[in-house]
Amino acid sequence: MNPGLLILVLAVVVAVGFGLHRRRVDGRFAGAPAAPAQPAEETVWTSVAAALPEAELGERATLVQFSSAFCAPCRTTRVVLADVAERYDGVAHLEIDAEQHLDLVRELDVRRTPTTLILDPAGRELTRAAGAPRREQVLAALPTSEETR
Repeated sequence: MNPGLLILVLAVVVAVGFGLHRRRVDGRFAGAPAAPAQPAEETVWTSVAAALPEAELGERATLVQFSSAFCAPCRTTRVVLADVAERYDGVAHLEIDAEQHLDLVRELDVRRTPTTLILDPAGRELTRAAGAPRREQVLAALPTSEETR
């Protein structure tokens, strides 16, 4: 077999495998980081509020989206999260430009855009998703009214 053809076939198989993996995990919410990077009295919201003093925490949940200017999935995520925040009482949406807030990105270990954090009413991170989540994924990850008490 021609070595060039073998390399081409191998590259296609690897690319398809990677694409299928990304399709499966992109936008899925995972649990909060296992080891908190901040002291117990500090929350993710403490860091966000320090960077964006005009931001407000939602009564039920806050959807914090990290975006960048040329990120196409970020635009889709913005529409989905804004729609959820508009339709559900007590849910706030906050979009943060990752390029403008690099210190916050590093502090919260945001590795790609879009990344969405869901915060509870006290500002603690409940879960996060890297990539563009679908509306049903966001709704499933929101805390219920019993969980927010």
